[in-house]
Amino acid sequence: MRILLTGGTGLIGRALCRHWAAQGHALTVLSRQSPQRVAALCSGAQGIDGLQRLEGQPPLDAVVNLAGAPIADRPWTAGRRQLLWDSRVTATAALVDWLGRQAQRPPVLLSGSAVGWYGDCGERPLDEQSAAGPEDFGAALCRAWEQQALRAEALGLRVVLLRTAPVLAPEGGMLARLRLPFGLGLGGRLGSGTQWMPWIHLDDQVGLIDFALHQPSCQGPLNACAPTPLRNADFTRALARALHRPALLPVPARLLRLALGEMSVLLLGGQRLTPLRALELGYRFRFPMLDPALADLLGPSAASQ
Repeated sequence: MRILLTGGTGLIGRALCRHWAAQGHALTVLSRQSPQRVAALCSGAQGIDGLQRLEGQPPLDAVVNLAGAPIADRPWTAGRRQLLWDSRVTATAALVDWLGRQAQRPPVLLSGSAVGWYGDCGERPLDEQSAAGPEDFGAALCRAWEQQALRAEALGLRVVLLRTAPVLAPEGGMLARLRLPFGLGLGGRLGSGTQWMPWIHLDDQVGLIDFALHQPSCQGPLNACAPTPLRNADFTRALARALHRPALLPVPARLLRLALGEMSVLLLGGQRLTPLRALELGYRFRFPMLDPALADLLGPSAASQ
């Protein structure tokens, strides 16, 4: 297949490049920041700095749209909000506009989103059929992001909305940020620790995206999360146990709200989420449970690091 990938130099994108290059697919990665570095970051992929570079080339078989500045790296100042919006909503709108101008369009668009689409829903069980909950900035961002992607349905494309949970990976992402403090015995629950915390192993994130690409009946929202959500306190204990360290230093909710402002909802809010659609379609998770996932990611030497 000929696949166009935006966001290909990110954590998920690099793993997808490795997976799809090994399968023999032809990958083009749109990267306005570092198209020359794409080959080094995404082995086997070609980098371009604009969609016009695809003009006159053979038609695409799929577009996978994962571009977006990291949402949890910095507080949501006015400037940061604009960057997050432009890198997701505005960029997706431009991509769909470009697709609309093509005489030959790919049959499928897989477009990024996040579990933040649901908002902080407390104890309410959620799946892809659930209504949206309270709207904070993160939820508004995801909802506008999806709306732009869904415009491609009118162009005849099958659109899949990847509502991704925090991805656990050996390098990068949430686990990399938590490993140092927890490895030093300085970890602990966030706030009360009762908030639900969806998650997914990187291998299942890649596997689920590949599954959605090849599954013609997969359309609309797709929760990319493990089938076993946990409360934050349970996640904290599991991570400390995997690192053979105590987890005795909780972070008060008031301190997180003071330090992070509205962005604290990413840590103090939660979604009791299940991947109903993936299970209905027959996707088999490699890591449905957290303890085996952490053992795989952290390795036997975790305690000494």
